[in-house]
Amino acid sequence: MIPGPVPWRVAAAAKQETLSTGLEHVDRLTGGGFPRGSLTEICGPASSGRTSLALAVLAAATGAGECCAYVDTEGAFDPQSAAAAGVKLDRLLWVRCGGNPEYALRSTDLVVQAGGFGVVIFDLGGVRPEIARRIPAASWFRLRRAVEGTRTALALIEQQPNAKAAASLILEMRQGGLAWAGKLLLGARREAALRKPPRSATVSLEWLAAG
Repeated sequence: MIPGPVPWRVAAAAKQETLSTGLEHVDRLTGGGFPRGSLTEICGPASSGRTSLALAVLAAATGAGECCAYVDTEGAFDPQSAAAAGVKLDRLLWVRCGGNPEYALRSTDLVVQAGGFGVVIFDLGGVRPEIARRIPAASWFRLRRAVEGTRTALALIEQQPNAKAAASLILEMRQGGLAWAGKLLLGARREAALRKPPRSATVSLEWLAAG
């Protein structure tokens, strides 16, 4: 018996829909951007470019007319910086959590469950790694299940990877020095390295400011 064509739904499932980060080099590194219906981790120390990457993603999504959410654990979100990066604030839900990681985790779960968001950023970047590690693995898998089958790209900002097995994509951000043109300072160079899926690949990025 000669097999027939592969059903459309099976063929479509083979390639996951992605959301452009708004940064050409990162899109190439990740195979198109952040996967929708999945959890992405953006990890690195302060001033490594992790916040700048998140703002670029939000700018691309809100600029395309999508509603997005930013769950702000430690009060790190700056609306002025976001607007300067191109984020349309009238399409952004800002959830302030008063430095409470547990409340931020519950808020992220509720936002994802509510649906209708193109991007949800869960910012744990200001939380000490030893505290972030206390979040049980079951909580990350719960978030992964909540976002599966949706068009939401859920991204976690942190100093060190915590979701790990629950994440589809892990990007490590790090400082790469300053970018100069002769004596003219162009900006701060940052590097993004792909840690999951495991592949030895790094790209260099340049921003006037990085967080």
